[in-house]
Amino acid sequence: MNPPHESLERGLVVERGRTNELEHDRSPASRKDATVLGEHIVEVISDSGEGAQRCGQSLGAIAAKMGNGIWTVEIIPAEIQPPARSVAGASGNRIRIGDKQVTNGGDETDLVVAFNEQVLLGRVRAGELKKGCIILLESMWRESPDETIAASYVKTHDQLVAAGYRVYEIPMERECRKVAPNAQRGKKITPSAADALIAATNLIIAAINAGP
Repeated sequence: MNPPHESLERGLVVERGRTNELEHDRSPASRKDATVLGEHIVEVISDSGEGAQRCGQSLGAIAAKMGNGIWTVEIIPAEIQPPARSVAGASGNRIRIGDKQVTNGGDETDLVVAFNEQVLLGRVRAGELKKGCIILLESMWRESPDETIAASYVKTHDQLVAAGYRVYEIPMERECRKVAPNAQRGKKITPSAADALIAATNLIIAAINAGP
């Protein structure tokens, strides 16, 4: 499934089990009820130094202030100062969110936000993702001027889809640029990274509601 992109930019926002529509012209028949979950495990991963750990910490702190049970686990790169876009270079945070007290990080992740496909591969190979896990994947690499990078992205994307993961390509850097002129710097600043994650989340919710 290749979810639409441009048509989803007026997506949906989910807040405490309620769906607030930004597309006011949608007919009632086309709307889907929000699903309320008892708990969910989310990971935010990137190359080391891109701000995924801080973004995950912010997500956990916000969820905790809303009254949820929270447990966070830092994802540390397997190498010291790993090169960019390397399988062993995944850095980030796992956030387990529940409507009751949470006492550990859980077993398998339900949703992953990945800034590139290579750091994602490391988590897949380690068996950290639940079967059918939702993956929000930075889409900019598909159009990379470096043919090797573009080919790697397409190959990995197709393999993940074939393996049964629900992969949604999200223009995270483009969304980040809407709140920070320098997207790389923006990913390292908590408010900008959070805004980019919120924008990406709106797109994925709209994609899920739009269906295949």
